[in-house]
Amino acid sequence: MTMANDSPTFLESSCPHGGSFIGMASLMRHLASGVDAGRLAAVAANNPDLADKLMGLSILFQLTGNSEMVRELQVKATKIRQHYHLLTADGRPGIRVLAIMTPGDMLENTPLDFLLEGSDVALDLLYVSLDLPFPDPLPEHDLLFISVAQSDRNQPLLERLEALAQSSPRPVLNRPDRIIALPRDRVSTLLYAVPGLEMPVSVRLPREILAQLQRGEQSAADLMVDGGFPLILRPVDSHAGEGLARVDTPESVGEYLNSTAAPDFFVARFVEYRSADGLYRKYRIALIDGRPYICHGAISENWMVHYKSAGMTESAEKRAEEERFMAGFDDDFAFRHKEPFRVISRKVGLDYAVMDCGETAEGKLLIFELDNMGLVHAADPVDLFPYKQPQMQKVFAAFREMLERAAKKGMLPLQHPGVFTQENGVHLIPGGKM
Repeated sequence: MTMANDSPTFLESSCPHGGSFIGMASLMRHLASGVDAGRLAAVAANNPDLADKLMGLSILFQLTGNSEMVRELQVKATKIRQHYHLLTADGRPGIRVLAIMTPGDMLENTPLDFLLEGSDVALDLLYVSLDLPFPDPLPEHDLLFISVAQSDRNQPLLERLEALAQSSPRPVLNRPDRIIALPRDRVSTLLYAVPGLEMPVSVRLPREILAQLQRGEQSAADLMVDGGFPLILRPVDSHAGEGLARVDTPESVGEYLNSTAAPDFFVARFVEYRSADGLYRKYRIALIDGRPYICHGAISENWMVHYKSAGMTESAEKRAEEERFMAGFDDDFAFRHKEPFRVISRKVGLDYAVMDCGETAEGKLLIFELDNMGLVHAADPVDLFPYKQPQMQKVFAAFREMLERAAKKGMLPLQHPGVFTQENGVHLIPGGKM
């Protein structure tokens, strides 16, 4: 693979100091190109600003899997300063976006850094929590972007952020009340029975109910509104396949419970989505201003598809298929599923969302996951994945255009009339004005 130049001069110019810190996109790109994590840590540690240094190191630890250090460093950093700035490509901002973040790992917030790397958008990160004050006034900005991810832990914070959004004199993207509506059980209920779409209903169940299922005191058919075994189990607030398992019998439910101490779980029926050639295909799609954009497509022998473990790097054949899929996405996959995509956008009501999906044997759009914090990036090695660069630049340009439209019009990009209802999950002042 092509290796990035890892000389001190290269790293220093890529990771500027003085009013900014090393962003996650830059760090991930360097790591993916072969730059040693220790070298990056040394560059981050040389930042003369203590808060920037601590925040930069916490981001590096997020990417290298040291979760214990992440929260410790962020707590120290945010005690010093809550506001962090990422430089634009040329230092001159075209749009100023203030992202409201919360301390935590990379699954706690929308990773905007990747979408804006190399652009003229000035990204400011403001970390808040129930224990951290909300600055008054907020740092100067043209757009307010709510980046906090939905979780049980973040629910009270998102409720407080909704009050902030309602009083904002600037446009607000990804409003908190829409993020609050993103738990798996609520999303699956919202999208249930949409023509052309398959998303099994997720039911939130406590550990004891699953234990009753294992003992035969409950039946899967009684617990699930749309079927029974086989089932997909995962702990509440888990992502990226953590704790995810397929169980085919009551006995296997017991084995699963023995493997985790989680108190609550989302349970859904398993949908067989294997293609005719025996392989499983999962696609990551960004919904930007209601329009779908393909970000990657993974092909795997295993039903639990992860891009890193699907063998995409090792298989030229799989990469060739992904390239063809990306090239024909707008005229094929997106066109065939345009009505489900339209309904998803209307019902979920997010300005920016990320979904993992596939396709059933019957040709329905199969939704695995939909949230506001899926990772979309262009950090894959260019020599192996040259076709990804133009596609990802298309994604980034669409995101930049959405921001510009919102900033110019002073209103939300998604023009859904009306107010919040249980059916559509949309909360707007009539006419869409802020």
